[in-house]
Amino acid sequence: MRRDDLCHAIRQRLERLPEPYAAHYGVVPPPPPEDAVPLGQGLASHQRATEALARIDMLAGQMGDPYPVSRLLSRREAVSSSSIEGTHSTLDELLTLEEEAGNERRDAARQVRDYALILDRLVPQAAAQGPAIFTRELIAELHRGAMRSDPDYGDIPGVLRDRVVWIGGVRDIAYSLYNPAPPARVPACLDDSIAYLRAEGMQVMTQSLITRMAIAHAYFEAVHPYRDGNGRVGRLLLPLMMAADGKVPLYLSPYIEAHTSAYYDALKAAQQRLDWAPMVAFIADAIIGTVDELMATRGALVRLGGMWRARRRYRDKSAALRALDLLPDYPVITAGRLGERLGVSAPAANTAIAQLVEAGVLVERTGYRRNRVFVAQEVLRVLNRPFGAEPIVD
Repeated sequence: MRRDDLCHAIRQRLERLPEPYAAHYGVVPPPPPEDAVPLGQGLASHQRATEALARIDMLAGQMGDPYPVSRLLSRREAVSSSSIEGTHSTLDELLTLEEEAGNERRDAARQVRDYALILDRLVPQAAAQGPAIFTRELIAELHRGAMRSDPDYGDIPGVLRDRVVWIGGVRDIAYSLYNPAPPARVPACLDDSIAYLRAEGMQVMTQSLITRMAIAHAYFEAVHPYRDGNGRVGRLLLPLMMAADGKVPLYLSPYIEAHTSAYYDALKAAQQRLDWAPMVAFIADAIIGTVDELMATRGALVRLGGMWRARRRYRDKSAALRALDLLPDYPVITAGRLGERLGVSAPAANTAIAQLVEAGVLVERTGYRRNRVFVAQEVLRVLNRPFGAEPIVD
């Protein structure tokens, strides 16, 4: 970590690291700012992001659903956030893992599944509890959920680090870009992070939600309270902050994965120079891009549903017809899952699936006689497209 890269206020917060790294210093970051943050050239992005949030809130109100296309967007979030940290799985693999009970798949898929399940459980809790949800125990719970299936994690998931870590430089701290605080200072810094998340200061009066998301995320990454998994936990905090603020939670990791260079540049500006504007602008652009992507995805799935209905005639209120509304959320599905979600018997679910296979809506992928898994491949094609690409429905 080069001192010349650090602003004066950060250089004032340097503290010698413990042995065997006593020749180096870590940053004990000052508490997150509570005053208004100058946005500079990011002001235009901030305004457009505010408008994008209003659009998605209006959509949620029209649908009567606070989480539009929620299940699959949260799972795409899990895939992307994990991929940023080098844990690679696919949406298809994750959805298949969730359907095939007892199937022992590789560690990466289990890690991504755990990430998605955290969102399923905690986003509604954040909406119900508001900022009070942010506690030390919540942060530990997020980390336990994100890291419990990682066979290479050397510490106990959820337990704060007791060793020196650094960012960049691979295995040699001499080439690091940033050295987080010494282990002994981590608890106090984490408390500052939590107090900011809980909006216990003036920031709720002086800063927008978008600004607070940017600052909270960059600050948490600067504290780096765990040996590994900090990025995943920090990105989990973003939709939780939105839900706690009464907004529709957006999942920003697919945008971040598509713009990793700008993401790390913005983090570096905040952590090394206390220049928050690039991070606010990045989060604003991520919100804009994510809302545009969500709208395009939803529009494509609506068109796809119309195409499915035109392929054959369905009996009114039949399980097969009702299944067409379920498949955008469950494009990888078993007869048991279909029967459970629709509240129909096993024979009725099997009949519905046979009709959907005949219509080309579903394809059986296992070749088994029992425990078969069916896939709506056209849904996966929409969801698996590169971020920002136009969805193809034909």
